Amino acid sequence: MMSVSKIARPFALTALAMPLALALAACGSSDESEGTVAGEPVAEVPAPEGQAWSETAEITDRNGYLVGNPEAPIKLVEYGSLTCPGCAQFSRDASETLLGEYVDSGRVSFEFRSFAIHGPIDLALTRLIDCGQPSQAVPLADQVWANLPTILDTVQQRGPQLEQTLSLPEDQRFVAFAETAGLLDFFAARGISRDQARTCLADAERLSEIAEASQSYGTEDEITGTPTFVLNGNQLDLSPGAVWPQVEAALQRAGARDE
Repeated sequence: MMSVSKIARPFALTALAMPLALALAACGSSDESEGTVAGEPVAEVPAPEGQAWSETAEITDRNGYLVGNPEAPIKLVEYGSLTCPGCAQFSRDASETLLGEYVDSGRVSFEFRSFAIHGPIDLALTRLIDCGQPSQAVPLADQVWANLPTILDTVQQRGPQLEQTLSLPEDQRFVAFAETAGLLDFFAARGISRDQARTCLADAERLSEIAEASQSYGTEDEITGTPTFVLNGNQLDLSPGAVWPQVEAALQRAGARDE
C-alpha cells in the first residue's frame, strides 16, 4: 500500500473541495498511444489448488487493484473513473469474459487503477470499493458501473446538500457525503456494512493515499482520459466504437490464445 507523502493530504483536501458538477466530457480514451504489442502464444498457468485466479487479488504499489496471477506474463491495466460512462460500458461488455477466460487462464492479470477525475464522488466511491478485501474491489466497481445512472442522478439531485458536507471536519465529511449520496445503503446491500463504510470513510490518511495515487496517474503516467488501457507497458491506441473487442484483440496478439 502506498505511503502518504507531504503532498498527499493537501491534494486530497483540495480534491474534496472541487465542484460536484460531473464533467463527463473528461471521460474518453486518450489519443496518445505507444505502439502495437505482439507475442507468441502463452501457456495457461494453473491457479493454486482450490482457487481461481479471478478470485485472487492484491493492492499494488501504484494503489491499483490487481486480479489474477501476479506473475502473469500479460499484464493489462485499466485507468478508469467510477463515474465514467465509457468505463461502465467496458465493464458491462468485458468483465465476465476478461475475468472468466483470460484472467482465470493465468496468462493475464488485470489491474484497475481508479482515476478520481470527478473529485469527491470518485474519491468516495474508490474508498468504498477499497473498504473490504482486495478481492472485493473489482466486483464492487462492476456493481457501481452497473448502477451508474441511478448513482449519478442522486448525486446531481442532492448537489447543494453534498456541497455542505465538504465543509465538515475531514474525518466526518466523507461519511456525511456518502450518507447524503445514498452510498452507504448501496454498499451495505453488497457486503460492506454501514459501520464498516463509516470507518473507512473517516480514514483521512487512506483517502490521502488514494488521492495521491490518482494524482500520479495524470502527472507521472500522463493519463488524460478514461478508460485508458496499458498492456505490458504499452498504452493501447483504441479507435472510436466498442472498446472490449479492441482490447481482447490486443490480449490475443500479446499471447493470450491457444496454439
